[in-house]
Amino acid sequence: MVRASISEALISQGDGGERVAKTQRSAIVLLDLDILDCPICCEALTSPIFQCDNGHLACGSCCPKLSNKCPACTLPVGHSRSRAMESVLESILIPCPNVRSGCTKSFFYGKESAHEKECIFSQYSCPSSVCDYTGSYKDLYAHYKLTHSTNIFWNIKRFRCGNFFTTSMLISDKILIKRVHEKKLLLAVQCFREPCGVYVTVSFIAPSAPEVGEFSYQLSYNVDGHTVTYESPEVKRVCKVIFETPQENFMLIPHSLLRGDLLEMQVFIIENVDQE
Repeated sequence: MVRASISEALISQGDGGERVAKTQRSAIVLLDLDILDCPICCEALTSPIFQCDNGHLACGSCCPKLSNKCPACTLPVGHSRSRAMESVLESILIPCPNVRSGCTKSFFYGKESAHEKECIFSQYSCPSSVCDYTGSYKDLYAHYKLTHSTNIFWNIKRFRCGNFFTTSMLISDKILIKRVHEKKLLLAVQCFREPCGVYVTVSFIAPSAPEVGEFSYQLSYNVDGHTVTYESPEVKRVCKVIFETPQENFMLIPHSLLRGDLLEMQVFIIENVDQE
């Protein structure tokens, strides 16, 4: 349930040309936002919005999915616009779901998904398999530093962007966490052993908020005179560490270049700064 405050003041011209202020209207309304979801895609209704003769609503882009038949009553839908509902949705301002965690931002209905990807108050889970901590992203770095910095198994060390650093990890460990101290960021280096070799990925546990910054990186693996290098213009950002073999953005080290379970690599992270 969302409490929405609505107020309105209209100004019009009187018969003699004078400005006349009509009565200001305000109201406190309780809305169950689920009733404003499209019954076809089950997401927020998006313009253009259409209605059938019984008044049932659907997104214009969803109507063809059911051959323009209303999912509620099977009457034709997709020809009559519901401009009144479009106007209503354009006027609804709702608070961020993370308001209890401290976020003070509001956004128009249907735009929440874009904000949630950037909200620094979004809930993040600690990447440690022995820790069940969940809290705001803004508190994640401090939690990790205080709770896990002395955990030898996780090999947590800090580094600075713009400098190469050597990282050693066991393939069987699957993950290594590094701290970017000056940016208060956690970097996850993960590896996945597969029949064709070992996949290596790099990602920040962070939202896509502008204040986090944009980063590129380079991975390099050297053994017996052979070098495998991978460069990416963007360090992927994730809200939760997952242990699934990646389909993109990875370095592949063939089995012929592996020497046991130890993996030693050079990592280079650099912040992308716009030159104006």
